[in-house]
Amino acid sequence: MSRIKLRLSVLVLALVLSLFSAAAFAQDVHITVLNSKGEIQAQLEEIAAYYSSITEGVTVEIAAVPVGQSPFERATALYASGNAPTLLMVDAGDVLLFQDRALALNDEKWVADAIENSLDMATAADGRILAFPVTVEGYGFIYNRAVVEKALSGSFDPRTINTRDALRELLDTIEASGTASLVIGPEDWSLGAHFFALAYATQSSDFAEIKAFQEALKKGEVKLADNAQVNGLLDTFDLMKEYNYDKMDPLASTYDRGTELIGIGEVGVWFQGNWTWPQIKDFDNTGGQFGFLPVPISNNPDDLGNTQVPVGVTKYFIMDAEQNSPAQQQAAKDFLNWLVYDAEGQRRMVIDASIIPAFKNITITPEDPLAASLLDYVRDGKTLNFVLNLPPDHWAQVGASMQKYLSDFVDRAGFFAEVEAYWKGL
Repeated sequence: MSRIKLRLSVLVLALVLSLFSAAAFAQDVHITVLNSKGEIQAQLEEIAAYYSSITEGVTVEIAAVPVGQSPFERATALYASGNAPTLLMVDAGDVLLFQDRALALNDEKWVADAIENSLDMATAADGRILAFPVTVEGYGFIYNRAVVEKALSGSFDPRTINTRDALRELLDTIEASGTASLVIGPEDWSLGAHFFALAYATQSSDFAEIKAFQEALKKGEVKLADNAQVNGLLDTFDLMKEYNYDKMDPLASTYDRGTELIGIGEVGVWFQGNWTWPQIKDFDNTGGQFGFLPVPISNNPDDLGNTQVPVGVTKYFIMDAEQNSPAQQQAAKDFLNWLVYDAEGQRRMVIDASIIPAFKNITITPEDPLAASLLDYVRDGKTLNFVLNLPPDHWAQVGASMQKYLSDFVDRAGFFAEVEAYWKGL
């Protein structure tokens, strides 16, 4: 009898230890989120810390994509080293490149609440939903209303800037008031992925025709020198170069310096997107008087692009299916659901991180003026396609060519030759 009791005691002890080990493991789930929106790194870290503090057994860590590296490059390197994050924030055009490594998310509750078309670029040919839409973004000329209205000695209606000549007149008026009118951010991602992307976006309001234009570029069937929209965009860029605050050293400026110049009102206009608000507000002394102007490509107000700004879902979270455990994947799913459905999760993303959410159920209005300005364009039906299907190296390659053009190291013919060679080499 004593032997039986001893064996039972050993079995019970083993079971207890096994349960304790399992519980300990379950209480220690660590997930990593790769963030490719450096301007909200601090805000995401705060969100992760808060979520970790209220979620027993789960720790969320935010890892930043290094400055100068694309999300695709960073994610690829992490996979190669065997350290894939649980969630990877990638550009919209890169989602399908990870389709063999992404966990299908079709069964998640938020799928039904995603806004129209937001999952188009996240859906594989076989119907698998590969990613979670993180944010709706847009861009154009950011203007400091206080600077502009001081120059005008009166109120400013942004709808009046609907031609290149109207833009020139505005810049002249700001300069005449004693304030610098415009600064160009020389970053390759800004010039390549955003500014020159307008050359594709203004080809048509039909995205299928934009893709057809890109395919024709790949086949060498397009001569950019003969394209009215591309030349019009470059004419506008020439105007920007003429008024550039940094024209004596056009590659010297930085993103951080741009946020300060527009924020304190040292310049009136800066080409960028709504993602800049978390930094601009640190310098703002106007009470949030900022908005967007389109980038006009001609002197005909009716031409596509002259009264519209690009808007679209720019970033997606892919959930790793290869190198993270089922427990980590479930923890990541819970974290995403918290962002979409929990009132505090919604508030922290929309208010603290200035994210325009891609979900119908989230009704919180962003407090930042740039998001509000974009929403005005959306409501008025004045939007362009935010061209997000660009190849992963487009911003680096075409952006580098734009930097050459900005600094006059290459003329327009040389620039067009480089861009055409890039597309034909894909």
